[in-house]
Amino acid sequence: MTTTPAISAFSLIIFDWAGTVVDFGCLAPVQALKAAFARQGVVLEDEAARADMGKAKDAHVRALLDRSDVASAWVAARGVAPIETDVARVMADLAPLMRDAAAAAATLIPGALDCVQAFQRAGIRVASSTGYTREMMGPVLTRAAAQGYNPEALVCAGDTPEGRPSPLMIYRTCADLGVWPLSRVIKVDDAEAGVAEGRAAGCFTIGLAASGNGLGLSLEAYLALPETEREQRLAPVRAALLAAGADRVIDTIADLPGLFGLA
Repeated sequence: MTTTPAISAFSLIIFDWAGTVVDFGCLAPVQALKAAFARQGVVLEDEAARADMGKAKDAHVRALLDRSDVASAWVAARGVAPIETDVARVMADLAPLMRDAAAAAATLIPGALDCVQAFQRAGIRVASSTGYTREMMGPVLTRAAAQGYNPEALVCAGDTPEGRPSPLMIYRTCADLGVWPLSRVIKVDDAEAGVAEGRAAGCFTIGLAASGNGLGLSLEAYLALPETEREQRLAPVRAALLAAGADRVIDTIADLPGLFGLA
């Protein structure tokens, strides 16, 4: 692995939200997705809910309905196979559920604010993007701001013609802020789709293994793991993020300043 570039090589850092800056374990989306599918009579397993995490939520629902296990459960519950209009059916329930779950889980991950401030002191602009819609993000922004986190820009699902893993959300952010070339951008994400997005855009891309979707544990559950078990469970998560295109994989946002000598 090559040496991490000096911080002077960058102008902008783009953070994901759930599992990266807030909501340790990326729990809110799983909770909301399971509740939305339950309203259709379908029991959604955690593994299925997490498989396409990071995508725009309509694309995420569409991917779920395309899974054979979920489609079979849908047929058992509703008597017919899911079709495209069922994406809108589920989204109608999901939007308010996600908004409420995301707001409740919008506590900053330990070390997040110190990390953001370290990059700002180094002259790096801070932006954000998410697979949540702008409606879902409303209360999250309010809660994050109350804790001191105010990124300069936000791009949400629906703001671009296609979401992750396409690079369009990053392109939109850079166009809005006037940042180029893309090699001067750091993308930080806990989900494989978000890492693939950063790779596709040509950013220096960092995956977070412990705080996000891959491990899927609350902060309390994570800290309670014996060290040996913690490392065993993190190993495949790190491998998946590297396979998705991460240039570096660290545990949480708290480790990020040290990676660039800002600690």
